[in-house]
Amino acid sequence: MVDGLPDLGELSELEIDGVNIRLARGGTRSGIPVVLSSPWPESIYAFRDVLSAVGSSAPYIAIDLPGFGKSQGRSDLMSPKGMAGFMAKAAEALGITRFHGVGPDIGALAMLFAAADRPDLFESLIVGSGATSVDLAAGGLVDLINSPRGAFAESEGGDLALGFVTRALAKPAPPTVLEDYRLSSAGGRFEHAANFVRAYPTELPLLKELLPKIETPVLVLAGRQDPLVPPPNGQLLVDHLPHSRQVLLEGGHLIWEDAAAEYSAEILAWIGGGYRALA
Repeated sequence: MVDGLPDLGELSELEIDGVNIRLARGGTRSGIPVVLSSPWPESIYAFRDVLSAVGSSAPYIAIDLPGFGKSQGRSDLMSPKGMAGFMAKAAEALGITRFHGVGPDIGALAMLFAAADRPDLFESLIVGSGATSVDLAAGGLVDLINSPRGAFAESEGGDLALGFVTRALAKPAPPTVLEDYRLSSAGGRFEHAANFVRAYPTELPLLKELLPKIETPVLVLAGRQDPLVPPPNGQLLVDHLPHSRQVLLEGGHLIWEDAAAEYSAEILAWIGGGYRALA
């Protein structure tokens, strides 16, 4: 535990592909590891009520992707395709040859691109809550996608992130966690992170073309009442991925926080063997 924050396991920083990355590790000593990428504008602390359950049956590594959470960013990584390349390098740096990927929100798109390029790395995927088509995005996400570069340059990014999270959460997060979220987007970090979703109009059509070629079993796990990424986004994945199914939990966009017990149960059932039924 650091500065009153929830215990995520062993916290560390590691330089991967020239950028400094924050990680949390824990879980069992053997088994296929589970790699979880943090959502935006949260951080690895979004999984504070999920990791203990996952760790009861598998090793885990929770990672703040470059430019998100407390990890250092780099401009060429701020798109789904750019981040996919980083994920392959991260697996190599961490000594992981194969893993279950859990990528909510922005991580969903990066992991799907990565699975198309490096299927050997993925035992299975759990994705969701990430827009799969610009036309299917909703609410404030549409504004972010269409925002011009520099739109938030004069804004305090931490305040923007904190405002979103506090409005979106069905139940309040601990103050220390909210402070971690605020710092994760502080200053110009929110503006820099927004470039990831600004890449959607160009890159989501490319991903759609790749989906039928992804042989990895995929669970699409999301909130039924998500106001930013409604369920048709997940249905698009199910319609195009050869080995996939969708599970909708009762809740909104931040389903990994608002329905952590149900989210964890679905992960455990999946990595415990559920994915093999779709392989």
